[in-house]
Amino acid sequence: MEQLKQELRQLVIDSCHLEHLLPDGIAYDTPLFQEGVGLDSVDVLELAVAIERRYQVTIPDEQIAKRVLASIDALAEFVHSQSARPSI
Repeated sequence: MEQLKQELRQLVIDSCHLEHLLPDGIAYDTPLFQEGVGLDSVDVLELAVAIERRYQVTIPDEQIAKRVLASIDALAEFVHSQSARPSI
């Protein structure tokens, strides 16, 4: 799970064009929105698309997105749980 969290930190930086941040500058429990990393609604869309492309995991709706994209910890837990599901 540690490796996944590291990858997600870098994915946030790359997909949201946050070149001023280093991966270690995003604590796992830091909020990704507003007072935390500072993502806005456009960043969230870009991040959701990047997650879908990289991990083949879909964030189905806005309510789930708010919970899942709350922090790197929450995002890693979601990606891990969805990746562990068997394909239908």
